[in-house]
Amino acid sequence: MIILTETAPHMAIWGKWLGDALGTNAAGASAGNAIFGIFLSLVVYLIGQWLFKIGKGFFLFQPLFVGMVLGIFILFLLAKAFGTDTATFYKSAYLPGGNIIFWFLNPATIAFAIPLYRRNDVVKKFWLEIVLSLIVGLFVSLFVIYFAAKLIGLDKVGIASMLPQAATTAIAMPIATAIGGNSAVTAMACILNAVIIYALGDWLVKFFRINNDPVGAGLGLGTAGHTVGSAKAVQLGSIQGSMASIAVVVISIVVDIVVPSFAKLMGLM
Repeated sequence: MIILTETAPHMAIWGKWLGDALGTNAAGASAGNAIFGIFLSLVVYLIGQWLFKIGKGFFLFQPLFVGMVLGIFILFLLAKAFGTDTATFYKSAYLPGGNIIFWFLNPATIAFAIPLYRRNDVVKKFWLEIVLSLIVGLFVSLFVIYFAAKLIGLDKVGIASMLPQAATTAIAMPIATAIGGNSAVTAMACILNAVIIYALGDWLVKFFRINNDPVGAGLGLGTAGHTVGSAKAVQLGSIQGSMASIAVVVISIVVDIVVPSFAKLMGLM
């Protein structure tokens, strides 16, 4: 737990109040701790939504990206204010509430089955192309990620953190932990992927000449950009949106099966 008595004297007045909210004082206990994590998550995301709206969809104001950067910055400042390191403050003050928010990612991911069901006619028609393209694409990306990470000098933990990023965040994080990676780094990689795809999605679709191929465009955006990529795909059309949702589900299943075996093969586990 974070000891507030070690903080500077000028922290005494508001430090006790914030300590109660964070659950770092005895009276605050675990309930206050959870409230802080939930409150911070909602506030930074709402700020991101507001910036995204007034910025007219500017990609750097994508709510997930703003929430991540602003949340890390706030946790860093509060950790310094309480005289502790960011990792300890994150685990003690934020994580109990953050885990509750994380829990909701699982049913949200399952909800991707709804558009899949609505366009099951497309799935039945192109199921072989969908499965094969995603499997081949995953294997190519795993080798590229592995050798690129080795080239820039990442250690085993860093490489293991990067490998599952093709899956959506809720699935990629536990996989990263299971193969010896850092789930927080994996989450950051997934979010950065999503921001890049949202920013460059239209250009990439045109560059690879799949603007007249709704199935290919949807699969590409969903695989690379996850939830945010699916939102971009929906802007292009209903088939693209459905294919993106299918890609999120299928690629996550394939990652869950393939990445642990790949990590063992490469000596990461």
